[in-house]
Amino acid sequence: MGTRMVLLLLSGIIGGHALAVERTEEREACAVSQPLRQPFFGDLHVHSSYSFDSYISSQRNDPWDAYRYAKGETLLLPDEDGNPTVKAKIQRPLDFAAVTDHAEFLGQINVCTLDPWKLGYWWPHCIMTRASHYWTQLLAASWWVSLGVSSADESEKSFACTLSDCDAASVETWQRIQNAAEEHYDRSPECRFTTFVGYEYTDAPDSFNMHRNVIFRNAEVTPRAISTYETGSGNVPRLWQLLREECLDQNTSCDVLAIPHNPNLSGGLMFRNPASLAEAQDRLALEPLVELVQHKAASECRFDRIEGRGVGTEDELCDFEQVVADNLTMLGSVHGEVLAPKAAPVPVEAFARRNMVRNVLKDGLVIEREQGTNPFVMGFIGSTDTHSATPGAAEEDNYTGHLGRRDSGYRNVQDHFFSNPGGHAVVWAEENSRDAIFEGMRRRETYATSGTRPIVRFFAGPDLPQDLCSSAKMIEQADQLGVPMGGHLRSDGTSRSPRFWVNALKDPGIPGHPGTDLQRIQIIKGWIDATGETHERVFDIAGDANNGASVDPNTCSPAGTGAAQLCTVWQDPEFDPRQSAFYYVRVLENPTCRWSTLQCQSAGVNPFADDCSESATAATALAHSLGAEGDVYGKCCIDPAEEPFYTPVIQERAWTSPIWYEPVKPALDQQLGQTAR
Repeated sequence: MGTRMVLLLLSGIIGGHALAVERTEEREACAVSQPLRQPFFGDLHVHSSYSFDSYISSQRNDPWDAYRYAKGETLLLPDEDGNPTVKAKIQRPLDFAAVTDHAEFLGQINVCTLDPWKLGYWWPHCIMTRASHYWTQLLAASWWVSLGVSSADESEKSFACTLSDCDAASVETWQRIQNAAEEHYDRSPECRFTTFVGYEYTDAPDSFNMHRNVIFRNAEVTPRAISTYETGSGNVPRLWQLLREECLDQNTSCDVLAIPHNPNLSGGLMFRNPASLAEAQDRLALEPLVELVQHKAASECRFDRIEGRGVGTEDELCDFEQVVADNLTMLGSVHGEVLAPKAAPVPVEAFARRNMVRNVLKDGLVIEREQGTNPFVMGFIGSTDTHSATPGAAEEDNYTGHLGRRDSGYRNVQDHFFSNPGGHAVVWAEENSRDAIFEGMRRRETYATSGTRPIVRFFAGPDLPQDLCSSAKMIEQADQLGVPMGGHLRSDGTSRSPRFWVNALKDPGIPGHPGTDLQRIQIIKGWIDATGETHERVFDIAGDANNGASVDPNTCSPAGTGAAQLCTVWQDPEFDPRQSAFYYVRVLENPTCRWSTLQCQSAGVNPFADDCSESATAATALAHSLGAEGDVYGKCCIDPAEEPFYTPVIQERAWTSPIWYEPVKPALDQQLGQTAR
């Protein structure tokens, strides 16, 4: 293991206070830099027309367009017929973003779509890819998938690569991605917008998701976008090895991390037990974060409301934005019908524990006890996984879909009713620069949101004052006396419980789009007992679950009030200093209408109304007169009592990265044993 790898591993484990930002690139200093750090909102999972599944959906916006959208400009997206008529504009610009197109097909899509002078451009599969006919596009998509990204076999390349040089085209596209990131990165003192060079490593054996978003710290990147063509399928450890060899061990400023995304669709394959200590160390060094929510559902935890039980949990709030399947074929709906048999509902007892991140964190404590190293020390982010080149488009009331024409207009409700707008990656950093934000990600001082923008801070330490919330210098005190989200808190050698300070401010919103009041703050604790069994518990620590807030069923306007700010200092009433544990915060907003409810109502179909079915029939007939097929609006009238993971009203939320508590052993055990006698 190289020196840089060791340093990265140590910095990831220690957490806590960080030194000033280390500069690895040439740029002007930011005019605004805050030593106590600021929250920056971004999206690290974005696809453009350089991704096959974006292009075949009549989506023609490239990485330059995606960054323009993230900065607040208007894009034209395809409508249901594939014509670029839909105007899309984010309500608030992002602070940072990364375009992460599929590494496997960068060259092949280049050959098929960018240059008619290349012979491969005229290969029938490429012609189908450029087609405007809907079913032809879907067949082209199936063909692309069969080449390897969702196959049980090794990845193959299109015959177009026999006719044209796909390797050279891949290098060309990789350079284009770098150029777009460079052109939109603000290196001036204003520091208005930060880009990261990145791509998606797209391995999905038998449609089980093993994807990672690979994010580079600066403009020093690998010569190629390392893909499953280089690693083979089902071999993420080889990706880590190649990233180390081609980046971290090059004695340059190259630095990189990989972010696993939507493990809910991984069939339990995303987080396997490490085969060796080296594999565990590679995971720790290269994967400090996990994407907890995106448009293909949330991966915190899972609770089936109808069954009344969950996957390793009894937490009823774990029904939030789930899908019934456990693999990527859940996207296979056309004209309202699911065409993929593998997308069938997976019962609670068959749903893999480690599809859900909370269970992964608990299992990490077990592995640590057995093998000495916890390989699953991960902070949280959210993103969109947009395939419409619309980073940050996570607003329920401004949701144009994430799959080009496949979920544009009425198709959004018809075919992707159980998808959602996705969320945000929030990083606490000194300034809006690549180095500062990357360091924030590396130390896991991050949190995920489901699409809104509350401001959340979380610190822990035995000496945090009980009255910290009333202090004029509470941030300074928390920073001096505690460790932030993502850090490790080691026992101070006594039996006293550490104190946890949480401060949450509601999303401030913008004119015309006010933020939603906060309902409550929860702390989720996971721990391992003396017998090696894992446990979890949810504590309400601030706010009021019964504050009476609701929505007007006719207009979706909010009713009732909550809090603009919630702040508290909390101690674990069940704390045992001998038990390894983790704690993270979940902030819940007051109820609001889901995106689907808003779009159903705009079509004249009210999910709350007694005559919902009649209205849906009329709205579907109107859609048919405009060219639609199948049942368009019937899903608007689903009865939540018959659907385990759907309600027309949701509670937007934020999840902080955990803080891990580490007991002192064996001295503390001996001391406590003597005290007990």
